[in-house]
Amino acid sequence: MSELSGSSRRARLDTPRETRRQLVRRPAYDADRFGVFAEQFARFMGTARFLIYMSGFVAAWLLWNTLAPERLQWDAAPSFIMLTLMLSLQASYAAPLILLAQNRQEARDRVTYEQDRQADARAHADMEFLAREVASLRMAVGEVTTRDFLRSELRSLLSELEERAKLDDDEDESGDREGA
Repeated sequence: MSELSGSSRRARLDTPRETRRQLVRRPAYDADRFGVFAEQFARFMGTARFLIYMSGFVAAWLLWNTLAPERLQWDAAPSFIMLTLMLSLQASYAAPLILLAQNRQEARDRVTYEQDRQADARAHADMEFLAREVASLRMAVGEVTTRDFLRSELRSLLSELEERAKLDDDEDESGDREGA
């Protein structure tokens, strides 16, 4: 009986047999919230305000460590090793955050492009349908009598009737003369 229950528990191959205990827990984070943070950070780094702030910070650092008394300087003037380390650290965090923001924008663009492609396909199908409808209306209008054609036919019928009426009048007059 234990073998049957063991085999029924392991019937699914897409689940692990037992849960593993983790020695170190992985940090949990909300990917969307982190992505929004990365986009805001990348957006801020692309502004003139960031460049002004960063330039001011670097200028203040250089001025302090160059002009301040030696006992108050924290970074040696010729090499500025701490400044270089801080800027490298900032760049090492900025690059992946900017790439994450670009990837999220690319995913949004891909969805937008797909929606645009579908809308274009629908518009193209609608235009083809309307073109066929216009062509069928043109063919139907070609078979319909136009106002000018009807007027010309009525004029010719009127002239025929007038000629017949003249002939009838002439016959009546000639018959009246013969009978008198």
